[in-house]
Amino acid sequence: MLTESPEQTWCVAVPHDGVGARQARHWLADELGAAVPPALLADLVAVLAELVGNAVRHADPLPGGVIRVGWQLCSTPTGPRIRLQVTDGGAPVEPRIRAIEPDAPDGRGLHIVATLASRWGVYRDGLGQSVWAEFEPAGQQADQVVTDAVGEPGLVVA
Repeated sequence: MLTESPEQTWCVAVPHDGVGARQARHWLADELGAAVPPALLADLVAVLAELVGNAVRHADPLPGGVIRVGWQLCSTPTGPRIRLQVTDGGAPVEPRIRAIEPDAPDGRGLHIVATLASRWGVYRDGLGQSVWAEFEPAGQQADQVVTDAVGEPGLVVA
C-alpha cells in the first residue's frame, strides 16, 4: 500500500519459507527500483534477504504462517532515507551479531546487515519480534549499530 506524501510506506505478508523470502525481495525491488539508486537498491535487497532469511531459519511465524515485511521511504533534500522491518513470531534468542571463525559456514547475516545499513535493531511487542534496518541518505553519517529490546518506535505494519 502506497501513501501519498514525501513518506511512503509498504507492507506485505509473505509465507514463512524460502518462497516468501523471494517474494519479499522481488516486491522491494519492484516498489523501490525507480525511487533509489541501483547501488542502494542492491544493498536494500541484500539486507532484506538476510532479515527474512533469519526469520525463516530462526524464528516462529506469525499467526497464519507468515512474516510481515515492511519498508518506509522518506524523501529528504539529500536523498532517500529508508527503513526496512521484518516481523516474525519471535525466537528463543534475540538476534545479535555473533563472533564467527573465518571458516564457519554461516553466522554472517547480521554482520552483513550492520555493514550495509546505517543502523539496525530489534524490538519485541505483543505481536512478536521485529528486526529493522535504516539507511541514511548518501554521505550522511549515522550512529553505530544499535540493538534494543524495548521502546524503539517502528514502522507500523498492519
